[in-house]
Amino acid sequence: MLSERMLSAVVGQCTKSYLKLEPTEDAFVPAPTPGQAYMLYMHVPFCERLCPYCSFNRFPFNEDRAVPYFENMRKEMLMLKDLGYDFESLYVGGGTPTIMIDELCDTIDLAKETFSIKEVSSETNPNHLIPSYLDKLQGRVQRLSVGVQSFDDGLLKQMDRYDKYGCGQEILERIREASPYFTSLNVDMIFNFPAQTEDVLISDIERVVESGTSQTTFYPLMASPSVARSLAKTVGKVDYQREQRFYKIIDELLAGGPDPLFKHGSAWTFNKAEVAESGEDVMIDEYVVDYEEYPAIGSGGITYLGESLYVNTFSVNEYNKAIESGRMSLMGKTTFSKHDRMRYRFMMQLFGLRLDKKKFEHDFGCTVERGLPVEMAFMKASGAFATDNDNELTLTPKGRYLMVVMMRQFFIGVNNLRDQARAALTGEERELIFG
Repeated sequence: MLSERMLSAVVGQCTKSYLKLEPTEDAFVPAPTPGQAYMLYMHVPFCERLCPYCSFNRFPFNEDRAVPYFENMRKEMLMLKDLGYDFESLYVGGGTPTIMIDELCDTIDLAKETFSIKEVSSETNPNHLIPSYLDKLQGRVQRLSVGVQSFDDGLLKQMDRYDKYGCGQEILERIREASPYFTSLNVDMIFNFPAQTEDVLISDIERVVESGTSQTTFYPLMASPSVARSLAKTVGKVDYQREQRFYKIIDELLAGGPDPLFKHGSAWTFNKAEVAESGEDVMIDEYVVDYEEYPAIGSGGITYLGESLYVNTFSVNEYNKAIESGRMSLMGKTTFSKHDRMRYRFMMQLFGLRLDKKKFEHDFGCTVERGLPVEMAFMKASGAFATDNDNELTLTPKGRYLMVVMMRQFFIGVNNLRDQARAALTGEERELIFG
């Protein structure tokens, strides 16, 4: 549709202009703002094998490389404590955070001893949904997010995941067994693979429901230009023309009708209806919705604090050297204008389904209509708003899809940022990634 193409082009151009890394000599991230709530992001950049569509910082797993890395992440955590930070939430991403389960547990335990952490969310892969791992994660992790992507064996083979993680039926059975261990189990799916048909997508949705999971996230296939090339070689070229049709199928089957099985937690996250109606806060992968500012530790971590975004070195070797010398591993920085920050708030809160107009005006000193007149005019003309009063903005189904488009383009921009940082790799590490 025209509004999708226009939005893709505009957001893509905007992210190119303000997500540009400049070198930084800063040894530490800024100190916390009193009274501000923060989440801690922790990055574990190791995988058994590397997926062709993934733009995150990741390396093939090597125990000799991983053990000192975990030790240094624990040291970096204490640096944030010394700066005055406290956290109520921890998100562990990757890579594969559960690649060394005992190291992960020790790191989570230290975080809980050091900070006021009430909830922990961690990512994992289906091959780690085994009793010995689940027993250790139970009680330590409240929300486990499992990277499934698809239950279709043909797609799993295309993604080079079939041999690693098993067939779709095996993965389905493991999710069923793992679900009782956690307050929330999220199944991560991807839609709009080139070889994915509507029937395959519908089958994937049916299997998500059958799995008994309390939450599922359906991401549109998205990639930076560098990953797009490897994607084209493995799964084919992405066709954005059918993305809206696929999203509508997901939306209607999971959250449509008078008695839906799931309800929206964000534009692309769905919570089981009874969980959504319980009134409890439910964690989602896009922690940026609930926590606008967050420091990140680990190689490849991205920090957003105040007006600045910082990127940690993508080199594990350089990361270890930095931490062992008593400093953080910041390698690049970009600074946002007030207008950029208003756009970021607009996007993140609407992606989370509601923008608080009063808070926007309090924080930026102007209404959202005055601060973002072009963005508001476009969304109104597109029929994106279900509610538009003095207090809030909420979304229509079309508005939710437009937020999926906006976030897809934003994350592609973030992936471009990662490509800039990854380009600085040299020697053995460059060879591991670029071959």
